[in-house]
Amino acid sequence: DLFSPLDRKWRIYEKKEGALLPNIIRDYAVPLFTPKMRLGAAAAASKDLESSIPELMRSVILDNFAPPAVLVNRKGDILYISGRTGKYLEPASGKANLNILVMAREDLRFEIGSAIHKAAAQKTSVTTKDIRVRVNGGEQHINVTVKPLETGKENELLMVVFEDIKPPETAIKGGKDKSRANVLVERELQRTKERLSATIEEMQVSQEEYRAANEELESTNEELQSTNEELISSKEEMQSLNEELLSVNAELQEKVNALLEAENDMKNLLNSTEIATLFLDNDLKVRRFTPEAAKIIKLIKGDVGRPITDIVSNLKYDRLGEDTGEVLEKLATKEMEVESKDGNWYLMRILPYRTVENVIQGVVITFTGITALKRLEMAIMEEHQYAESILETVREPLVVLDGRLRVVSANRSFYRTFHVSPDETQNKLIFSLGNRQWDIPELRELLEKIIPEKREFDNFRVEHMSPKTGRKLMLLNARKIEQKANGKDLILLAIEDVPKEGKPENSPI
Repeated sequence: DLFSPLDRKWRIYEKKEGALLPNIIRDYAVPLFTPKMRLGAAAAASKDLESSIPELMRSVILDNFAPPAVLVNRKGDILYISGRTGKYLEPASGKANLNILVMAREDLRFEIGSAIHKAAAQKTSVTTKDIRVRVNGGEQHINVTVKPLETGKENELLMVVFEDIKPPETAIKGGKDKSRANVLVERELQRTKERLSATIEEMQVSQEEYRAANEELESTNEELQSTNEELISSKEEMQSLNEELLSVNAELQEKVNALLEAENDMKNLLNSTEIATLFLDNDLKVRRFTPEAAKIIKLIKGDVGRPITDIVSNLKYDRLGEDTGEVLEKLATKEMEVESKDGNWYLMRILPYRTVENVIQGVVITFTGITALKRLEMAIMEEHQYAESILETVREPLVVLDGRLRVVSANRSFYRTFHVSPDETQNKLIFSLGNRQWDIPELRELLEKIIPEKREFDNFRVEHMSPKTGRKLMLLNARKIEQKANGKDLILLAIEDVPKEGKPENSPI
């Protein structure tokens, strides 16, 4: 029992920790060394023997003279066994359990449990005397002592000591004989009273503990009730808050849907108008743009957040940054016609971006395609220049009158013939020109009927007298010029100089 096997096949063992070599083995150990070495080994063995004598004495005393004892904790778990305890403890059937209250014999369980409880509570040694234990068909009287050990640690340890005693004498002082059965009955009765007293004490202690636990439970119950009320109140508040959140969420969802619809409407509106639109922030950085704007100013999605001055433009116009900065500074709309490098024309409008709260948050640039209008305007200008060239080339004096018979324009031949300037002629009533030589009632009547009645006349003879030109005889021819664009018709009046030898008659139509 001093060794544990390592390999049973090859008979290899190792020494157990704390195992002491019996004296008989030390006395009869056979040395396996030479004489010289034997003397050194004997000296070493003698020295080891001297150092191990106290331990040997303690071991011999515990094994041969000390009573059986068991070291347990407060719960009764066995930590160490000293001596032979087979008469008092035996393994219980079932799963192995090293608890002294489980392993103790039936007659000892209550006594040991009561003694452990009392010793642990009172911090003193407790001895229960003359306990009768049935062992192997017989009886054994023992004393059980439970003593607390001061270990200085939190885990409290107790030593349970078993001491065998002789059966009590049958005679009792007082001179009166009693039978052994009566003595045993009295002792058993006394033992029962002690057990009952201990049980009552334990019950009182348990009742106090139960009462304290009940008070704690009542306090806990009150706290739980208070907490429950708070939880109910919190639940009601949460329900109210949840309802508010649901209402707010519904409103937000409606607003989100409205914003989505507005965004879709705006997108479709911008796409349908085919107006290129560019949004800039206060730092003139790109916020968003329409697909049409990307064709005019070379924009991609990655340009959002970049300054407009850093982006290449497709316009024959290099003052976009300066003009947008001026609009943002003066808050005045700017409008101009710009041409792209591919020959298209746009009406560019730069205006401040105003929020609903009337806060300026950048500028908006729009490009409206006016290529067709611009080409039509150029064609009209060319036709106008063509018509003016024709009028200027005609040698006869020509004058154009509006519906109120005011001079709109005249050719160079008219100014040269009558020695007048454009400032003296244009926007003046024809009857007030010069010395009012054109103020002829018949001519007035004819001219006033040309536009409303769509009439015209030829060879209306007029005698013109002017200090600069002298006396002249002229023939007037008038035609209506229709202008469907603005609805303001004009009158073309042609003046033909008649030689002195020819005097044709007036022939109004």
